[in-house]
Amino acid sequence: MHPPSHMGKTIIFKSEGGQSNNKRKIYPIAAGIIDSPSLDIPYLARIKRSLVRIKILTAHNPLDGGDTLYGLTLASKWLLHDAELSLVPMVLMENHPWQLAPWHCLSQCVKEGGTAFKKAHGCEMWDFASKNPDFNKIFNDAMACSSKIVMGVVLEEYKDWFDCLGSLVDVGAHPHINDTNFDLAHVVATAPIRNGVSHVGGYMFESIPKADAIFMKWVLHDWSDEHCIKILKNCRNAILEKIGKVIIVDFILEKDNNDLFDETCMAFDLLMMAHTFGGKQRTELEWKNLLEEGGFPHYKITKIPTITSIIEA
Repeated sequence: MHPPSHMGKTIIFKSEGGQSNNKRKIYPIAAGIIDSPSLDIPYLARIKRSLVRIKILTAHNPLDGGDTLYGLTLASKWLLHDAELSLVPMVLMENHPWQLAPWHCLSQCVKEGGTAFKKAHGCEMWDFASKNPDFNKIFNDAMACSSKIVMGVVLEEYKDWFDCLGSLVDVGAHPHINDTNFDLAHVVATAPIRNGVSHVGGYMFESIPKADAIFMKWVLHDWSDEHCIKILKNCRNAILEKIGKVIIVDFILEKDNNDLFDETCMAFDLLMMAHTFGGKQRTELEWKNLLEEGGFPHYKITKIPTITSIIEA
């Protein structure tokens, strides 16, 4: 396990499961910060103090007066580079200057309309990604890390339904399913090869490959109502009349909801405003209206223990 190079002078990594103290490993983090010939320890100490205050780190002051030892909390365990489930790529992507710049254009959007990302970079995010391989990579890595976390829950909560499928567009979930990973050409061009998965490049506003089911995770929240209705109508044309389904994994805003993910859902709504063309998080009523106009009058919502819900239409 490599120490995160951006945190503290020393930090404690507990043994797996966070059990006994005698199995803790101690790493000198200051020495591990590369390319720092004149490292400013007082600056680092103030950052560590702030991270402790917001519960990203714990602090332990030894009785012998030695250096303060910093440990991981439940939150910072998501920030380990080599953890099986890690949000590091998402954090790096959202804090990259390319993604921070549109936030400074929101006031312009309020005053004159338009999209923040285009004001910052001269084009929409998807066009920017198609022209910029470095941005394309950090964005795809961020989506992959979050998908790994969310899909683990989706497959656990929804596994019986996946067992009934013969073909599925978008996700390679079960080996007996004929899977099609359908995305923009510059995205599938870098997709890893997987047994049983066909990578198909295309444009979902024109057509979608036919299948028993269409699976979309964090797709519709990127688009305006008009765009979503067009996508859903194309989904409707791609599945069988009576048994075909669309499975949507996305956010559902709830009024006066104070659950674990409420603040994050609201933050993601602002994120959609900063980075997309008309994207937003939606309430159940807004989802209902979208689905009906897209050709899906019947739907079922399954709550799962993650930030998203499953909408089966």
